[in-house]
Amino acid sequence: MAPPTSLHVAQISFHVDPVRGPSQILQDWWPLVDCAEMVAQTGARVSVVQACVRSDRLTRNGVNYHFVRPEPGEPAIASGREFAALMRGLDADVFHVHGLSFPKEVLGLAKLAPNTPIFLQDHASGLPRFWRRRPYRRGLAVAGAVSFCALEQAKPFIKAGMLSESVVHGIPECSSRFTPGDQPAARRLVEVHGDPAVLWVGHFDTNKDPLTVLAGVAAAVSRLPELQLWCCFGTAPLEEEVRRVIDGNRLLRGRVHLLGKVPHEKIEQLMRAADVFALGSHREGSGCAVIEALACGLPPVVTDIPSFRALTGAGRTGALWPCDDARAFTDALLRTATQARNALRIQVRAHFDAEVSFHAVGHKLRAVYENLSHHRAVGQGAAARRDGERG
Repeated sequence: MAPPTSLHVAQISFHVDPVRGPSQILQDWWPLVDCAEMVAQTGARVSVVQACVRSDRLTRNGVNYHFVRPEPGEPAIASGREFAALMRGLDADVFHVHGLSFPKEVLGLAKLAPNTPIFLQDHASGLPRFWRRRPYRRGLAVAGAVSFCALEQAKPFIKAGMLSESVVHGIPECSSRFTPGDQPAARRLVEVHGDPAVLWVGHFDTNKDPLTVLAGVAAAVSRLPELQLWCCFGTAPLEEEVRRVIDGNRLLRGRVHLLGKVPHEKIEQLMRAADVFALGSHREGSGCAVIEALACGLPPVVTDIPSFRALTGAGRTGALWPCDDARAFTDALLRTATQARNALRIQVRAHFDAEVSFHAVGHKLRAVYENLSHHRAVGQGAAARRDGERG
């Protein structure tokens, strides 16, 4: 059981979904819910403030969700009276703002509660264009801490003079509720086969790079003749080209299964059924699908990019390969697929438990909150002493 505490965190999302109402947001935006609940499980009190097309208040699993509608004519909630009254009423110890793309709102928040420390969490925001950096720099300047999935992702911001290295933390963007399961049962349920069965979960676009993975799979067939590739994807600008490549290669025809978009709960069963998870991303803010694979004990064979290095312990769990390098992917796939699979799955899940689980990420976030809250208390104490001396 988590220890009781007086720590109160307000997690704030300024993004307004133009369609979803409160209940639908909680159903569809599971990372928002997970982030709140993983911190609540440490014993902290968590309030979530979410911009929305309709104002409402809901309570789920000990977390209070406050949905705030922008005032007429206003694109954001930060300048509204409802938001100001809510933030004063919450009297949180720390503000946790999702995303780096809301500098105006963050500045308004700092003005509204100047003594409350602000923590910003990157969600693949990326370094803004040069002519947009001034407001971003001002917004980042009021933050006492900023987290990225990988510390390396902060380097462009630091180099551009927008962030101080001292405020940067490396914390996974999310976790997963997925768990390992009975692989034969999962295979029967989702009708997956292969030795190995390789799973892809990602868009068919140039960033995810399915064409390089297909080339690597074709090259691996001589060593892994029973290999089967199963692909889940949503947005698919490259789908036509992917199908052409498959149809034109006798090593891929009948071996690559395009499942399209599948329900989120089915992804868990597919990950339990598969032997290897593969992805060819060139850039990722974090990598939710990789985190889900780790949660299921599914070894990732993914590109050597900052977020994937952070999530896999620099490749100690699974294998990393350079972007655009089909031969390197083949080699990494062969190394992973020929290991003792049960032992490897246990190792992958142990890494998840230690580094990316609800418990692990929740306590990493809480440690930052407590540090900010401590410095706030020290600063207030020093100010009170100065006022006493002047009096």
